Amino acid sequence: MNHVLCGLAANAALPSELVDRLIAVADTDMAERLAGRAGLSRAQAVALASQVEEIAVRLVYEGLLTAAEVDPVAQPHAALALLDERSGAPEWARFFASDPEAERRERLAACPGLPPDVVEMLAADSDVRVVAELASWTTPDMAARLARHPHAEVRRAVAANETTPPDVLAMLITGDGLPPAQRCLVCDNEETPFVHDPQCPRLDCDLRSGATCAGYHESTVHETAMLALGNPATPAEAVVRFADHPSTLLRCRLAARPDLPPEVGERLAGDPVPGVRADLAGNPAIDDALIRRLATDRGHDVQRALAHNPRVPLDVLSRLAGAVKIGPTLLPRIAAASPAEVEELSRSSNPALRMLLAERRDLPAGIRDVLAADPDAKVVKAIAPHPGLSETRLRSMVERHGVRVVAKVAANPDAPPALLEDLAAHVPPVHKVFREIARHGNATGPALLVCLADSRARPIAAGHPALPPPVIVELLADDGWQVVEAAAANPSLPPAVMAELVRGPSGA
Repeated sequence: MNHVLCGLAANAALPSELVDRLIAVADTDMAERLAGRAGLSRAQAVALASQVEEIAVRLVYEGLLTAAEVDPVAQPHAALALLDERSGAPEWARFFASDPEAERRERLAACPGLPPDVVEMLAADSDVRVVAELASWTTPDMAARLARHPHAEVRRAVAANETTPPDVLAMLITGDGLPPAQRCLVCDNEETPFVHDPQCPRLDCDLRSGATCAGYHESTVHETAMLALGNPATPAEAVVRFADHPSTLLRCRLAARPDLPPEVGERLAGDPVPGVRADLAGNPAIDDALIRRLATDRGHDVQRALAHNPRVPLDVLSRLAGAVKIGPTLLPRIAAASPAEVEELSRSSNPALRMLLAERRDLPAGIRDVLAADPDAKVVKAIAPHPGLSETRLRSMVERHGVRVVAKVAANPDAPPALLEDLAAHVPPVHKVFREIARHGNATGPALLVCLADSRARPIAAGHPALPPPVIVELLADDGWQVVEAAAANPSLPPAVMAELVRGPSGA
C-alpha cells in the first residue's frame, strides 16, 4: 500500500485533475479513500467503479452510480446494490434469481420491492439460506407462508421479520397450528445428536456457535424464540410464558420488552440471575414501584442499568449516583430534565448528581457558569467542554484543579488559541491534552508542534491544517504510516508537492 497516495486520495484540497490521475492508478485501498471524497463527480465515480469493481457498491449507496452506468454481468455487486435501493431494472432481479452463485441469490433476497415472480422463485430456492434471507425481509403474506416452511432456519428468519403478522409470531413461539419443522442446518450437515464445539477447528464449518440438534432442532428453536421475543410485533400474551423459562437468555430478552405486563415484571424482579434483573431495570415500561424496588438491588449491573432508565425518578437517581459508577455519560433522565428540574439538580448537595447534570451541553448560561465554579473537580471536568465558557472561566478551572481538568478544558470548542498553547506547555504534561489539541479547530502551529512529540497525538496533529507546510512535507517521510497518510491528507500540503507526489514513480 502506498500510504502517501492513499492520504492524497482523501485530501480535500487535491485538485480535480490530480484526482483523475489517482483514479487511473487506484488499487482497492486508494479507491476507498477516493470514494469518500465529498466533491467526487459522477464521471469520476464511473471511472473509479470501472477501475476497482469492489468500490462500485459504495458509490451506488452514495448516489454516484445509476442503473445506466452499471453492467449487471460485469458489476454484479453494484447491480444488486441498485436493486437494494429500488433503482435497478426488474430484469436484473430475474437474472440474479437464476444466478448459479447462491451468495448472489441470497443478496437479492434481501432487496425490497422485488417483482412477485422473483419472490416466488426465491421462496422455492434450493438453498435454504436464500429462502431464510427472503423470510427476514419479505411482506406479511409471504412471511406467513414461510412460517410453515419445513426447514427450521426459515422459520427462525420469519421470527425476526417485523412485518410478520402477530398471530404468526405467536405460532412460531408456541408451535400451535404449525407442523413440526423437519430439518435444521445442524442435521442437514451432521449426524444427530450433535453439539457444535465452540472451538471448532474445521475451516469449512459455518455452523453457529452453540448449534445443537438431537432430533428436535433445539438450538434453532431456541434462537427462533429469542428473535420472536425481540420482535416488537410479537404479542405480549404470547411471550409471558418465558418468565420462568430455564434459559437465562430468553428471560433477559423478555425483561427488556417495552410491552412487558406489570405482573410479569414483578416476577422477573425476583429472578435469581442478576442479568435478568438488570435488563428489567433498564426497561422504560416498568412502573415507579418496581423502579424503587430495583433501586435497592445490589446485583451486578442492576443499579447501573436503572440509572440509565429514562423514567427513573430524580430522587432515586440521586441515590444511585452515589452508589454506582456511571462515568462521563449523559443519562436519558438528565437529558429530559425540565428547566425547573435542571435548576434543582444544579443546587443538589450531591456532587455526583451535579456531575451528571454537567454532562448536558445545552445548559442555561447561568447554570453552566455556576457548575464551572463548582468546588468538586469531577463536576468541573464534566462541564469543561460545554460551549460558551469564557477564556477566563476556562483558565480558572485549570488554576483550581490542574491536571484533573486540563484535557477536558482543551476539548472545549471555544478554547482560544492562546489557551491551547498554554495547555500544550502545561507542567506536568497530560498526554490526553495533546490529542485534544491536535484535533481542535483553534490549535496553532506552535501548539501542534508540541503535540507531534506525543506518539498518540502525532497522527492527529499531522493532519491539522494549521501545521506549517514545511513540517507537513517532512512528515511524509515519517516512520509511522498513520502519520504519513494524515500528512498527505492535510489540506495545507502545498499544491506543488501534491502534484509532484502524484507524478512520482508510483503515481505516474
